[in-house]
Amino acid sequence: MPTMRHLTTTELEAGLSEIRNAPKDAGTVQLIVRRPRTEEREVLDEANLDLVHGLVGDNWKTRGSGRTDDGSAHPDMQLNVMSARAIALIAQAKENWALAGDQLYLDLDLSADNLPVGSRLMIGSAVIEVTPPPHTGCRKFVSRFGLEAMTFVNSELGRELRLRGLNAKVIQSGTIRVGDEVRKVS
Repeated sequence: MPTMRHLTTTELEAGLSEIRNAPKDAGTVQLIVRRPRTEEREVLDEANLDLVHGLVGDNWKTRGSGRTDDGSAHPDMQLNVMSARAIALIAQAKENWALAGDQLYLDLDLSADNLPVGSRLMIGSAVIEVTPPPHTGCRKFVSRFGLEAMTFVNSELGRELRLRGLNAKVIQSGTIRVGDEVRKVS
């Protein structure tokens, strides 16, 4: 795992204006990451999103979840989506983005005000829907980006802006590519 300097709260807060300036209605896919096995990442130029499997080849379905009674994959946590602007600030270099563990990194305003639960996004030929479970950092996020970054993304403002990202599910299968437009649909 690459080493990086963990930013201070002051440094993180200094980047808020850039994050807040993300496009509201239409943005772009900046990075797609598949997690075939725990602690493994594959950066992709193109991926298929599937109603049953989420991001095809990702371990979401087989890894399961501690948030379901039977340990099976949580249907509302099929995709983890993070703001490209937030991870650019936190990770400092694009080669570190995938360490956050999300599958999609979008240049789009992911805030709860802009994308309330139930909002839909068209990406390539696929459509995803924002789901209720909050996406929060974990101990791995702390080890990779620092305690101040974790506190920053999980602060009241961080949760409002969804700096750690959001959970989503696929509602229309399709192919997505880096550089594709992402736009809100009704």
